[in-house]
Amino acid sequence: MDVPVSERARLAVVVWSVLVSQTFLYPGLEDLIVALGAPGDIQAGMWFLVAEFAAFITCAVVWGALSDASGRRTPWIVLGALGGAGCYVSLTLFPSLGLGFDAVLAVRVLGGALTIGAFSLSITMLMDLSASHGRNMGAAGIAIGLGAALGSVVGGQLSTVNPLAPLLASAAVLALAAGVVATVPDRAVGSARRATGLLTRLRARRRLAIPYAFGFVDRMTAGFFSLVGVFYFREAFGLDAGAVGLTLALFFVPFALLQYPFGSWSDRIGRFLPVVGGSIAYGLGIVAVGLAPVYPLAAVLMVVVGVFGALVSPTTMALVSDLADPEESGTAMGGFNVFGSLGFLSGFLVGGVAADVWGYLPAFVLVGGLELAIAVVAAPAVRSIEFDAGAIEAVQ
Repeated sequence: MDVPVSERARLAVVVWSVLVSQTFLYPGLEDLIVALGAPGDIQAGMWFLVAEFAAFITCAVVWGALSDASGRRTPWIVLGALGGAGCYVSLTLFPSLGLGFDAVLAVRVLGGALTIGAFSLSITMLMDLSASHGRNMGAAGIAIGLGAALGSVVGGQLSTVNPLAPLLASAAVLALAAGVVATVPDRAVGSARRATGLLTRLRARRRLAIPYAFGFVDRMTAGFFSLVGVFYFREAFGLDAGAVGLTLALFFVPFALLQYPFGSWSDRIGRFLPVVGGSIAYGLGIVAVGLAPVYPLAAVLMVVVGVFGALVSPTTMALVSDLADPEESGTAMGGFNVFGSLGFLSGFLVGGVAADVWGYLPAFVLVGGLELAIAVVAAPAVRSIEFDAGAIEAVQ
């Protein structure tokens, strides 16, 4: 059974809203942390991002388990989105209140704990729509990519006006997410089992480790570009925050626009080629960006990397949908987002430390090499997964 296109589109808007609220902050990160009382260096920027993603890791499965146990998604998404909006607004008051950077990091942790609920459960609601998992995750992927693309461009421009302006914009789009999700029917399948029982079952479903591992490494590269990429483009090519935002958009626009067709394509041909082949090309592209001697070449390569990232992302999420039962889908996607958030966190930490200690090029080689490694090591496991024939036949 398929669902009205408008439901898929509205849920995609919710996912988009959460992503754009995050990426508004990235292009002007250096100026923002200075306005909030921190030194404008890569280490302070790293901890500003790490604080939020540490909460993502801690809370993603909790939100999923709550929604599975209660048989509801919508109220939890509204709570997470509005709570996250409140945290963004509160940060704008910190400079006038004289609160230190430690207090800023504490609010970032709280905001991360709330917004991961809105993000993870809105993707889970897309999982709930139908058996066309590639199509549903393609919709999630295009929302993620467009959110990141628009956030990069608009956030960079806003930060040139006022370093704190992206915080208010982030709060506004999270409030939009809360309003939109309230209009979508809640199709969650309730479970009479305890959430802890579901977690035990997911631990037993070992094949979920495959998409979780790819999600970890893929999100690590995103975290890498969000921190190291921002500082790299500013220092290596002399770009300002607005130009950095446009450069990040060179990746995110093709990453966004190709997610839906690539996700649907994987429903027809299977997941192996998009996941494994796409990851190999993606890793090589990341290394090539770090090797580019001039900005125009680096900019073109960012587009290429975005294309291959779009091949991998929705297909990896579709693997989670393929392997999870409907009654455990919230917990399964929460687990995926835990590993994804761990990846983002690792991208900040590994990339930040590598760039600080060895320089930018070794950092690009390290992160791109890890993407290549997971593709090679996990290829046999991806090949061995048996997909639900109905999910593939639904779009044939």
